[in-house]
Amino acid sequence: MAVHGRRRRRVWAVVAGVGVVLALAGYLTVRFIRSPVSDGCTAHGADGSTVTLDLDQASHAATIAAVAHARGLPERAVTIALATAIQESKLRNLSYGDRDSLGLFQQRPSQGWGTSAQILDPVHASGEFFDALVRVPDYLGLPVTVAAQRVQRSGYPEAYARHEGMAATLADVLTGREGPGLSCTVGGAYDSGASGGGVATEVEREFGGTPTPLPAAGGGVTYSFEADHAAAGWSLALWLVCHATRLHAASVTFDGHRWSSTASDRGWTRTETGPGRTGTLTVALKR
Repeated sequence: MAVHGRRRRRVWAVVAGVGVVLALAGYLTVRFIRSPVSDGCTAHGADGSTVTLDLDQASHAATIAAVAHARGLPERAVTIALATAIQESKLRNLSYGDRDSLGLFQQRPSQGWGTSAQILDPVHASGEFFDALVRVPDYLGLPVTVAAQRVQRSGYPEAYARHEGMAATLADVLTGREGPGLSCTVGGAYDSGASGGGVATEVEREFGGTPTPLPAAGGGVTYSFEADHAAAGWSLALWLVCHATRLHAASVTFDGHRWSSTASDRGWTRTETGPGRTGTLTVALKR
């Protein structure tokens, strides 16, 4: 009886040990392994429309909107550019294409859009598209597909029209008119090492004349927006969320709302205290 009792205790000890190992493995899987399925961004338009993108697509869409903002271009220009990029590359920065076509807009070095390296820079590619678009007479009054075709000279000129609804929703949200109308879910397990100076440099590069950043606690960055520039503040806040993984953003706070990388599945939550109650936008960085 004593022998059987000791055997039973050893069996239960082994079972318990295996259970602890499995539980620990499950915790580590959830805590440290990012799921490519769950990561992504969702935009909600004023008309009830919804657009879902993965993080790569969302970062490119946000960059297109930022470059338009830097040039002082209206939302309609953003819609045209997004519809074009969705058709040409599905918002991917492609390193290949028809003949020598490359990048978000499938621009060709042989046609004067820049070098291959320049075209593969989404900021340059977006700027080149907008530079060509504003040279189209009455582009704001043209149908999206016509305006896009005047720039692209595509072999499928009607194809841009099918993406107008999706592009219009993204433009509506990414230009900041809908406040916290977009949120991203991120795994959060990216390396630390970003600096406030690096974030400010990237913001200046894409947004151009954004207000001068101020240092924030923990090496983050703070921007201040007047009450009548709330849309510009939200445009930057959403851009920061779309680029959170690359910028190592731990949280973004603006206009009484906060997005946190560690609770990104909750989206934007209300905050009644601390930064972000007025026109102050603060991005805190992972350390």
